[in-house]
Amino acid sequence: MADGKNYTVLETGSSIVQYDYETGRKRIVLADPEHLPSAIQSIDGYQFSYNEKKILLTTGTSTIYRHSFEAGYWIYDIQTRTATPLMNEGKQQLATFSPDGLKIAFVKDNNLYYKDLVTGNTVQITSDGERNHVINGAPDWVYEEEFGFSQAYCWSPDSRNIAYYRFDETPVKEFDMVVYNNLYPEVRRFKYPKAGEANSIVTIHVFHTESGKTTLMPAGEETDQYIPRIKWTASPGKLCIIKLNRLQNAVDVLIADALTGASQKIYHEENPKYISRVDDHYIYFTRNQQYFIVLSEKTGYYHYFLYTLSGKPVNQITHGNWEVTDFLGIDETSNILYYSSNQSSIINRDTWAVGLDGSNTRKVSTHEGTNTDEFSTTFRYYINQWSDANTPPQYYVCRNNGETIRVLEDNAALKQEMTNYGFARKEFIKIPVSKGLELNAYIIKPVGFDSTKSYPLFMSVYGGPESQDVTNSWDNDLAWQEFLTQHGIIVACIDNRGTDGRGEEFRKSTYKQLGKLETEDQITAAQYLGSKLWIDENHIGIWGWSYGGYMSLLCMTKGADVFHMGIAVAPVTNWRFYDNIYTERFMQRPIDNPKGYDDNSPIHFADRLKGKLLLIHGTADDNVHLQNSVEMAEQLIQNNKQFQQFMYPNKNHSIYGGNTRLHLYTMMSDFILNNL
Repeated sequence: MADGKNYTVLETGSSIVQYDYETGRKRIVLADPEHLPSAIQSIDGYQFSYNEKKILLTTGTSTIYRHSFEAGYWIYDIQTRTATPLMNEGKQQLATFSPDGLKIAFVKDNNLYYKDLVTGNTVQITSDGERNHVINGAPDWVYEEEFGFSQAYCWSPDSRNIAYYRFDETPVKEFDMVVYNNLYPEVRRFKYPKAGEANSIVTIHVFHTESGKTTLMPAGEETDQYIPRIKWTASPGKLCIIKLNRLQNAVDVLIADALTGASQKIYHEENPKYISRVDDHYIYFTRNQQYFIVLSEKTGYYHYFLYTLSGKPVNQITHGNWEVTDFLGIDETSNILYYSSNQSSIINRDTWAVGLDGSNTRKVSTHEGTNTDEFSTTFRYYINQWSDANTPPQYYVCRNNGETIRVLEDNAALKQEMTNYGFARKEFIKIPVSKGLELNAYIIKPVGFDSTKSYPLFMSVYGGPESQDVTNSWDNDLAWQEFLTQHGIIVACIDNRGTDGRGEEFRKSTYKQLGKLETEDQITAAQYLGSKLWIDENHIGIWGWSYGGYMSLLCMTKGADVFHMGIAVAPVTNWRFYDNIYTERFMQRPIDNPKGYDDNSPIHFADRLKGKLLLIHGTADDNVHLQNSVEMAEQLIQNNKQFQQFMYPNKNHSIYGGNTRLHLYTMMSDFILNNL
């Protein structure tokens, strides 16, 4: 909360309770079912007004895509304990308080609105919103998926302006997806730009609440570009606009005047391959209106750099052959930056503090493993979530010197269940794949492992660019992996070239050739493990989901003599089928790099399959389309390769809902035990 002394918790889905950081004492119940209308069955989320006298409640959420959703919003007055709906009809999107707490902006039917809480009037800001044509205040599908945001507008700090995106989707081709829900199945049609295809034309606008006028913000004459973020600076009326070119190897940061649209460039960076992580924490503007901090890997590793607001470099804040992994906040009263990094180990995540001048670096977190921390507004306290490879998440309240005040949750019941089920320990190892190159890996051996016996090997893979599976953290798939070890199978996972945490050279080695080096590394790792006397080299399997499904198919085809069974869930089978923002970042466009696309598509190697293959996909996958598995199946059929295929009706890329996940993992387990 704003005072830095208290925090709130959503309990049992319908009560918001205030607690004291220092003592853990329950201070007050701010909202509870007794004082909520019957229309609010549960609270899905909430946010406070600036003075914390009102709470905006989210309820009745229904998902749209990965991040986006529609919901009913209610304005709850803490003093009177009354709740009123934001609108009386239908659901809305992305409702947020203005900084002064007197207005609430929201999106409905592709148009942007705000409600004046003083007068009760609702003001419609845009009127040209139309499905599959124009979107105001929310992103299109590909921006949401690949740039990772669903709210495409932001209030100015003085609450006088709203900056927003307008997406003209007209140039984007449509994709049809069949949903089997009626006598005549429904065809859902949405805009999806595949690699090399046209994008939405994106423009940035500022609506002035006092005059009711809108100003178009400059973003250059080029429309075939990306604007991954906008954000207000601390200077009144100054909007930051971040631009990326189509190939995503050049970034510009502009500062625009909200009234006139006049702008200046304050930062530019180019990279011979690509620039990524242009997200919410890519740039930070200090409240004193003098500096900004930017994240860059121009030294070969992700680090923070300090600049004056005019764009003059001041100093590098963090240094070393390690990676900054997350921005946790800046205490501007002390000029201290808090961040997460893998300084202690590639597989660990710790919280650190450093002065903005790069001095006085200190480690804040005290547990070895993976730490995810959230600080109080004054940075005096933080809530620490910690886990390691063999310990489920633990939650602590700590002081900013790392001292633990108390335990919020130790997951004792789950730890006891792990003991009851006889979990084996996950171990970390290094696997040599070439001279001077070792890959990080983990391995789980059955309890009672006997080195004189020979065990089947089952490898789990994702392997995509900028991912990392081999981490000293809790894995939600651990219980399933333990189940397999209890059936006499050794489980392993290897982070191939292209994965994260080891610097730019390792991460970008797969540029323009996705799948090539990654597959070679997985094959080499399987051969290395298969050479051990305690692994049966004739019984090696592999599985993966999404990019991991793609990797599994490549290993089963290009590595057909090494892998004897495989499972591919929701796999990409040709990068020409996937969206352009993700694909072109790592591959350029198909017209620029046709061999890169074709030489590593498992579709073109279907004739090499030898082992047992299970191909799985959801029929309503809006992300990796069913088209991928259909095309792969056709090539397997034409090459007379026997395989098994299963489709989950009306399920998206995550394949969940009702009994679905239990069915999926039961089927995969049976396939592994029968064929490995």
